[in-house]
Amino acid sequence: MAALQQKAKEQIVEICRKYKDEPTPLMVILSEVQTEYGYIPLEVQEVISEETHIPVAEIYGVVTFYSFFSLKPKGKYVIGVCLGTACYVKGSQAIIDKFCDLLKIQPGETTEDGLFTISALRCIGACSLAPACSINGKVYPTLTVDKVQGIIDEYKKEASV
Repeated sequence: MAALQQKAKEQIVEICRKYKDEPTPLMVILSEVQTEYGYIPLEVQEVISEETHIPVAEIYGVVTFYSFFSLKPKGKYVIGVCLGTACYVKGSQAIIDKFCDLLKIQPGETTEDGLFTISALRCIGACSLAPACSINGKVYPTLTVDKVQGIIDEYKKEASV
């Protein structure tokens, strides 16, 4: 969305207008835009600001506060490694480190080919399966560092089909 296309701008304006009568429309607007485009760059925030009369600084604050919003495009496969207490105690830091090492990116970054994004999560609700990660909603329980390469290979193979 580097140069916001007219059609995209019109769609964002339409989303904003759909919620204009809501008492606090920002979260629902941002959520719908994020679902539609996968991320919310500054130029999109500016369009939302023009339509809602909410300052860009306030919109930016919301986008950067909530981890489910993103300023940058995410990969086709979003790897969320749980670093909550149960997972952390059982070695999830070593698991996220292995994902980062193999993919040559850090948490919050996306691989150059656009396939993978790594996210460090606080809890995915799978404490009894610790350590765990999720990839696009699929949970991988009782992970070990030795399983990480196989998981990456599985998704690379799927992407090449």
